Parts: sequence; structure tokens; C-alpha cells
Amino acid sequence: MNPLNPVNAINTVAAGARQTRAGGRFGMMLLVALTLTACSALPDKPLRAALYDFGPGPLGTAPATRQAPLPPLALSDISTPGGALDNQAVLYRLAYADAQQLRPYSQARWSMPPAQLVRQRLRETLGRDRAIFNAGEGPALNRSAALGVLPRTLQLQLEEFSHLFQSPTSSTGLVRLHATLVENTPGGEKLLAQRYFTVQRPATSADAAGGVRALTAATDAAIEEISQWLQQTP
Repeated sequence: MNPLNPVNAINTVAAGARQTRAGGRFGMMLLVALTLTACSALPDKPLRAALYDFGPGPLGTAPATRQAPLPPLALSDISTPGGALDNQAVLYRLAYADAQQLRPYSQARWSMPPAQLVRQRLRETLGRDRAIFNAGEGPALNRSAALGVLPRTLQLQLEEFSHLFQSPTSSTGLVRLHATLVENTPGGEKLLAQRYFTVQRPATSADAAGGVRALTAATDAAIEEISQWLQQTP
């Protein structure tokens, strides 16, 4: 090729321009691809754990008057053995693999520690038939004593509160409570009765939501048993 030929020079410049445009388009496509790859490598926004409680409870209106109300009762805070039950994790056990290990659901939490939820539900339920005081609630207890009625005190320990898997597809909500009923006397507390309450209710699904529903049902059943026990204890 003759470098002094004007036609050849023009063709050479045009070819170079086409190559430059092609290179630019390729570079842009490469940049977009790298950007998309970098975005896909970024971690996802962390999911917020689902928050659970026992629900609103009965929605019916309480009767304006109560027939033959039961004696008042003082209710202590519910204690626990400590450890996992003192936080808000929704716990489960794999009885078919390692029943001794409590495991938390990663994306589920109670709105408050289970012992507080159980006490709240217990107070609501027992309060339909009798006056409920907080143990150590001086003024209220003193007023009761002035009327000649010193309430008995119910003490509870929550020993188990977990979603228990008997197999990968079969599970229950398990609640175990140790109840102690004492009479308050001028000389101190007098033991009246003690009892363990162990209740299981089937879970409808093998996940945190199923465990929460089963534990709610088991708690309500245990509270009903406690209520009957209190009425039958002389």
C-alpha cells in the first residue's frame, strides 16, 4: 500500500475509528458486567427476626358481676433455672438427634422472656375469677389483711418451654412448670401444696410459627390445670 495515497489514508483512518468505537462498546459492556457482579456479591440486607407473643387472648367481654368469686391470690414472679430461658429466643429440641441440646430459631423471638409471657397470661386468666395481687405488693396485701383475708401466694418455676421434635415431621410445644402454694402467716410462709404441670400440644408445622402456636396452646392448657388445682386445694 502506498502511504501517500489519499484514499488509502482515509480508509485507514475510518478503520481505526471503527475499531475505537467497537473497543469503546466492549469496554462499556465489560464495565456493566463487572458492576453487576460486584452488586451481586454484596451481602443481602439482614432480615428482621419475627416477634411473637401469645396473641390477644379472649376477646369476649367479661361479665359485669361475678358469682361466688374465689379468694384473692398473690402471684410471685415466675423463676427459671437460668440460661436459655432467660432471654427471648424461641427454642427447640431435636429429641431424635440430641434431646439435651436447646437450639434457638435464628429468625424468631418472643416479645419478652417466656417466664414473663407465662405470668402475664396466668394473671389474665386467674384474674377472671378472683383478685390477683403481686407478691410483695405491700399496700394491697395490707388492705386484704385489714379485712381479715391474707391471700395465699402462688410461686412458679418455668423449667421447660420448647418446641420439641420427636421426628423431622412430628413435634409438640412442651411446657413444664413447678407450682408451690403457700399460706402467709405471722410466723412466715406455710407450705400448702406443690405440683408439677407438664403439658404438650401438637405443632401444626415444623417451624418457629408452628412451635409458637403449640407453646401458646400448651401454656393455656397448663394454666387451666393450675386454676383447677388451686380451686381443689383446701
